[in-house]
Amino acid sequence: MTRETVHIISHSHWDREWYLPLEAHRMRLVELFEDLFELFETDPEFKSFHLDGQTIVLDDYLEIRPQNRDKLLHYIHEGRLKVGPFYILQDDYLITDEAHARNALIGHLESKKWGAEGHVPVGYYPDTFGNVGQIPQLAKLSQLDTVAFGRGVKPIGFDNQVLSDDVFQSSFSEMTWQGADDSQVLGILFANWYSNGNEIPVEPSAAKVFWDKKLADARKYASTSHLLFMNGCDHQPVQKNLSQAIRVARELYPDIDFVHSDFKTYTEAVKAANQQGLSVVKGELTSQETDGWYTLANTASTRIYLKQAFDRASTLLAEEVEPFAIMSGQKYPSDELTYAWKLLLQNAPHDSICGCSIDDVHREMEVRLARVQQVGDFLLHRTFDQWAKELQTEDLSDLAFTVVNPTPHRQTKTVSVDLTVKKEALLAGKLAQTHAELEQLPLPNLGVADAQGNRIPAKIEDLGAIFDYTLPKDKFRQAGFARKLRVTVPMEDMPPLSWKTFQLIEVEETAQEQTFTFENDFLAISFQEGKGLQLTEKATGRTVDNFLSFEDVGDIGNEYIFVQTADGEVVRAHAENLRSLERIGAMQRFTSDFRLAVPVSAAESLLAEQIELVECMKRKSSRSEQLMDLPIQVTFTLYDHSPQLHVTATFTNQMKDHRLRAMIATGLTADSHEADSTFETVVRFNTPSKYWENPNFAQRHRTFVSLAEESRAVTLSSQGLHEYEVVNQSELALTVLRATGELGDWGYFPTPDAQCLREFQVDFAIELHASKDKYAAYSRAKSFSSSLLAKQISQHAGSIASSGLVNLHPALADDRLCITSLKRAEDGQSTVLRYYNMVDEEVVLEGHQATCLDLLEHEIPRDASRIHSQEIRTELLE
Repeated sequence: MTRETVHIISHSHWDREWYLPLEAHRMRLVELFEDLFELFETDPEFKSFHLDGQTIVLDDYLEIRPQNRDKLLHYIHEGRLKVGPFYILQDDYLITDEAHARNALIGHLESKKWGAEGHVPVGYYPDTFGNVGQIPQLAKLSQLDTVAFGRGVKPIGFDNQVLSDDVFQSSFSEMTWQGADDSQVLGILFANWYSNGNEIPVEPSAAKVFWDKKLADARKYASTSHLLFMNGCDHQPVQKNLSQAIRVARELYPDIDFVHSDFKTYTEAVKAANQQGLSVVKGELTSQETDGWYTLANTASTRIYLKQAFDRASTLLAEEVEPFAIMSGQKYPSDELTYAWKLLLQNAPHDSICGCSIDDVHREMEVRLARVQQVGDFLLHRTFDQWAKELQTEDLSDLAFTVVNPTPHRQTKTVSVDLTVKKEALLAGKLAQTHAELEQLPLPNLGVADAQGNRIPAKIEDLGAIFDYTLPKDKFRQAGFARKLRVTVPMEDMPPLSWKTFQLIEVEETAQEQTFTFENDFLAISFQEGKGLQLTEKATGRTVDNFLSFEDVGDIGNEYIFVQTADGEVVRAHAENLRSLERIGAMQRFTSDFRLAVPVSAAESLLAEQIELVECMKRKSSRSEQLMDLPIQVTFTLYDHSPQLHVTATFTNQMKDHRLRAMIATGLTADSHEADSTFETVVRFNTPSKYWENPNFAQRHRTFVSLAEESRAVTLSSQGLHEYEVVNQSELALTVLRATGELGDWGYFPTPDAQCLREFQVDFAIELHASKDKYAAYSRAKSFSSSLLAKQISQHAGSIASSGLVNLHPALADDRLCITSLKRAEDGQSTVLRYYNMVDEEVVLEGHQATCLDLLEHEIPRDASRIHSQEIRTELLE
């Protein structure tokens, strides 16, 4: 019989913020490091400590003890502190593609600063709420061939058999995990959790009881004679007498090798052992074959305002600031962007972006996310100002502006820009006079034209005289009153990385009022009593009645899990009307009202159940009998030549303990659907597995969900809304609000802010299309969250044409390829483009040549002209 080795890895799973706020946890972190230093100095048998796969804990400690940097460096060089490979432990599903990539890159760069001796060569996902299907490929592209994770797979154990019809079960805690692109890594599941070796007794009789049970538990699942024991748990202080506990274990079990180990030692031993019968699990791992209660998918709808802010900030950095800096040729703000990405990633851990912490944590998150937005906005406008000076504008009027699409997506959007007609400085004693003169300044009849003088449909509003200021780089701030105009222009099908300049010119005629048709080239919308809003696909004549409604139900769950109230009551609202708002050229907006009578909260009995720690799915509370109106105003936007219907819903939530969903009727029925996940288009079934008990089958998506029959499809895209459900294999339910009053998990932590008593604006888009056109629809869905820029420009000579585009790569023109990043390489010289193949087949770019990189920006061998199915591709551009 092979001699067993027990690998004991000391660690503390360090959620930076959770049931305590960041600074309270930081104070405990300082104590942990001080205890570690004492142990390293006094106990040579205590070999090492695993810093939870994230380098940010080093920064957090040094904020308090900057004088101990050399001490940290010393113990990392000795291999006693194990750091990386990531910057933080991120959630898999609720952060953007590029947030994943930058977490790996920044973690790698930070680890290098501290030295390779302490680097952990394992992708570490101990507590992510499910694992996306591209983790194996992301790991391989981060030079990692092993991944350790805690959720998503159900190990059978005992007889080491996997049932033939089960896909997401493994016979062992070790398995081969095959990603969406067929990349394979060794997967290590914490089958007995990442605390199975916590607080090991030193008293022999207690140690015997402990080890008899723990060894039996580990043997149920282990594929080799190497057994993993994680000595730690959430915010666990270091076990100072661990060396003694190991000596006791050796005496009790002389036939077993007990070693104080680390992940490199353990994984190398597992790989060298004779592994037989390892299961192959494929794609995303979200506990699909469990009872469905603890998938934690409902964190996608907890505190939705955080998800919206995170996505806005990430899109700003990755799709606006970085590519605009590249396309403009201006100085690249590398240091500022690294700072912004780090600040953004500090909101990405699962207990942070998932919204499942105490209120103090999420209040601080809102501030951090606002700070990212502030940095990004400053960098964006600075680049625009510098670049605009090089535009050729001397032949334009003195009221001109440029619209830029800095993103890698083709866009159809409406953009507004404020133009200064005249500005006067603030003079003491003449403020009222100056303001009045500017207010009374006569303006000619103005219209908008392109650089060649061709008229462009637009809306011009007079904002009057308002306070304005500038902050020159070479002088004191310049404050004054400015007479302002606001110009709004619809931009249809604007190419990626392009710009177009317009000017205001005097016109004789007054703009004629345009008629509203409630239709475009692709869609028609109508309203009929009893049938609500009807959406017609003009190419086929297919009409969907009540294509949009809203559904509200009670929620007695917590920040992790939605549980409907015991009464099962469903409140549903259909449209009450349809009326026009405005039309500007090719763009028209119209609006509809919805109204729900919603209980003000759950019944009072819910509080007692929370305090008594009744498991949420076993609660019996119903909803209050007191009702309150919840009015929802929905604005629809149609562009003449776009198949997307843009939808904006605004409402003020004044009710507690409930979930609100937008219900999109598709008129289709299907067994499965496609959804956008991290660097992946994933196929999911519309009904759960036979093991599923949860009546709710909510799932997570990044930007779109698509339901299709043989020839027709409906694609739903959204901004910062990541929870959906396919109801009755036909209706798409998009969660737009979930209000709950407690954190959940291991105690009672009230979270009144999670009731989300605030104003909301939610944005999504609906597209009816042929199934064969799905990748064009997916491309439009990916662009839905992006923005156009517009800024006033002055008259001057320049070397750059007033309108144009930058065509850097054939992927820009291929709907099957989704670009996620265009940035300066870390070497400071080259340009890096990242994209991935959305289709399950190879895409060939004839004649394309490029140097291919991994996520760490190291060169790797690839045929640049062939992009494999679901491949993530990073290329160096000349």
